[in-house]
Amino acid sequence: RQQTLAMHLLKLVLNCLNFDFIGNSADESADDLCTVQIPTSWRTIFLEPETLDLFFDLYHSLPPLLSQLALSCLVQFASTRRSLFSNPERAKYLGNLIKGVKHILENPQGLLDPGNYHEFCRFLARLKTNYQLGELVMVKDYPEVIQLIANFTITSLQHWEFAPNSVHYLLTLWQRMVASVPFVKTAEPHLLDTYAPEITKAYITSRLESVPVVVRDGLEDPLDDTATVFQQLEQLCTVSRCEYEKTCALLVQLFDQNAQNYQKLLQSSVRNPLEFTVQEGRLAWLVYFVGTVVGGRLTYTSTDEHDAMDGELSCRVFQLISLMDAQLPQSSNEKVELAILWFLDQFRKTYVGDQLQRTSKVYARMSEVLGITDDNHVLETFMTKIVTNLKYRGRCEPVISRTLQFLNDLSVGYPFYCVQHIILENNRMKINMHYLSVFKHFPFLGITDNYSLSDLRCRTTFYTALTRLLMVDLGEDEDEFENFMLPLTVSFESVTRVFNSSFEQEEAKRMLIGLARDLRGIAFALNTKTSYTMLFDWIYPAYLSVLQRAIELWYREPACTTPILKLMAEFMQNRSQRLNFDVSSPNGILLFREASKMICTYGNQILSLGTLSKDQVYPLKLKGISICYSALKSALCGNYVSFGVFKLYGDNHFDNVLQAFVKMLLSVSHSDLLQYRKLSQAYYPLLECLTQDHMSFITSLEPHVLIYILTSISEGLTALDTIVSSSCCASLDYIVTYLFKHIAKEGKKTLRCRAVSQDGQRLLHFMQQNPEVLQQMMSILMNTIIFEDCRNQWSVSRPLLGLILLNEKYFSELRATLITSQPDNKREVLDQCFRNLMEGVEQNLLVKNRDR
Repeated sequence: RQQTLAMHLLKLVLNCLNFDFIGNSADESADDLCTVQIPTSWRTIFLEPETLDLFFDLYHSLPPLLSQLALSCLVQFASTRRSLFSNPERAKYLGNLIKGVKHILENPQGLLDPGNYHEFCRFLARLKTNYQLGELVMVKDYPEVIQLIANFTITSLQHWEFAPNSVHYLLTLWQRMVASVPFVKTAEPHLLDTYAPEITKAYITSRLESVPVVVRDGLEDPLDDTATVFQQLEQLCTVSRCEYEKTCALLVQLFDQNAQNYQKLLQSSVRNPLEFTVQEGRLAWLVYFVGTVVGGRLTYTSTDEHDAMDGELSCRVFQLISLMDAQLPQSSNEKVELAILWFLDQFRKTYVGDQLQRTSKVYARMSEVLGITDDNHVLETFMTKIVTNLKYRGRCEPVISRTLQFLNDLSVGYPFYCVQHIILENNRMKINMHYLSVFKHFPFLGITDNYSLSDLRCRTTFYTALTRLLMVDLGEDEDEFENFMLPLTVSFESVTRVFNSSFEQEEAKRMLIGLARDLRGIAFALNTKTSYTMLFDWIYPAYLSVLQRAIELWYREPACTTPILKLMAEFMQNRSQRLNFDVSSPNGILLFREASKMICTYGNQILSLGTLSKDQVYPLKLKGISICYSALKSALCGNYVSFGVFKLYGDNHFDNVLQAFVKMLLSVSHSDLLQYRKLSQAYYPLLECLTQDHMSFITSLEPHVLIYILTSISEGLTALDTIVSSSCCASLDYIVTYLFKHIAKEGKKTLRCRAVSQDGQRLLHFMQQNPEVLQQMMSILMNTIIFEDCRNQWSVSRPLLGLILLNEKYFSELRATLITSQPDNKREVLDQCFRNLMEGVEQNLLVKNRDR
């Protein structure tokens, strides 16, 4: 019974300390950046040393399940806001925390429990989050405690298989301690130059020692969890630069030793696969470590000597790249390749691009050993590596994907101009780049039966990067552009011929999926009016009709329709005003007509599938609908089509696509609209566009369709996704404003006004028959503002005045209900808030009073 009581009391304290006192709704997942905003009235409790002592005593005397709760409370105590104390009080409080840490580490048996261990690691991280290094070093017990923490961290790192989530907090502590070193002004020694290299060494050696254990016992390889590895390496990069000479010497020794062992294995006549796996695993870790310490240059004060050390380490990785590539195509290790790409990316961020670093000492050693004298030479090495990977590692999706991401990063920003310069100046590289744009050289661009359709996804990224790099050379030269597009032209001509005969469906599908992905990559990269127009002239009309035909034939197969619909959505995007066609050009209207045809074709066909099972409804139907909605939204908001033209000339493409929108919408349940994020993020912004510019269409809808749309807005108002809730507020605002303006015009009964107001009359009549729709929305908005954590207050405020002015009687009733629902002591406050809300608002002026 006592233990149960203690547990409930500890949970109560923890809930009190976890309370969001100032309503800032901190993201609970960001655990390392928490400050507890303790009320000033609690100050005396926190100033009493007995309070902290009590919780440390509870930790030591209670069984693990309860001691873990005591530690959780101490985590929050360590996060108390600084302003609660004066400087001497804060120093004393910190001294008590450190004394408690020392006692725990001197009696570590309680930390054998995983829950205690995890909470203690969080506790240590919070100490550095909320106190400065300058304050920590002034504590009397600091030298003993920092040594105990260092030993504790080293032991934790050596047991690599145990609690990786807890290690995150220990590395956070050391990262922040080391990052604070330049800002410490006190004479007291921080001792980090003694312990930081030991932490780095423990991490490096423990990871290398884990490799044979993982291979031998068939354990889960830590390297496979790249998210955790990258997170830990980014923390380690700061720690590793403290006393960098020691870390560098260790890495040089380990790298040389392992590289020599690997070369011996390569040269031996008897090949033991197990030994190869172990050695390649170690090399992968070492390459990650070199990339990490090189990347650490940006996080820590660096000197010329440090740059020279980076050069020493980088040489070894570049030599390893040559050694690994020499084994191709016979052998290739995925883990080593991914590590090399991480290293190249870190090197790119650190030593490629900044003019001041052209004379960096990193290139001195690399020049002696490899003949790499500056960042231009490095970029050549990068490009050669990229080409090698694309050519020989086409079957390894993770390597290809990361290689293309690296190429994509190179094609953006400063290195982009270096790469262009290299390509333009260096004929060999120029040939290489054009060699990139021809299909047959790279297996991952393959359209053979050996590749699944998902293997073709990398092509979009590839063509985006390639187009960025080559457009500088192409400029506005249409002949050069035609040459660049030649492989795609040949493929489209082949597909056209195939479609005109009895054909092998699978082969045509593969070609079209690849082409759609390639073209989407190219379209994404063409962000100028001239370049986009060249692409439009190339694809319209001949090749767009091929895509239309594919949608008709294979609407049941999302593997085929999704890339084609995404391509159309990309074409409709007026990014950087690239669809700003000349005033005499009909291209905007022509493009919209093609999009309209495709959306109508897809919408009509997909509805013929009938009822689908729960697991099939998204891939077979809703995903395609969401892409169609995105494309339509881009067209409606792109400002490159005058939609009145369609009605003027009797063209029904605009009406057809809006009707297709309605048919597709009615086939989707309200719950699905909000359940599938991509669908809701496509539908609600599209609805916002329609209510903003096309209210005549909204008012012409059948009552059951209007009810569906207004219900979807009502349900979306409370969605957690702010994109959805903000779009709902905006749509509601446009509808309410339209109604209000119509009612204001009703007073001026001229003939012209009557003709204009027929649309408004229909909507007003509908609202009078269904008053509960707007009333319910007003109730939802009011409840959100008063009782909930409203994240987008401005958006919520926009439709509110219109709703109040249209439903004044209901507003009075709602106000009375809300006030009476409150406790007696709060009714007067809420009543005053309502009076303040409407103060100075003139009843008949919506636009002028909305901001008030």
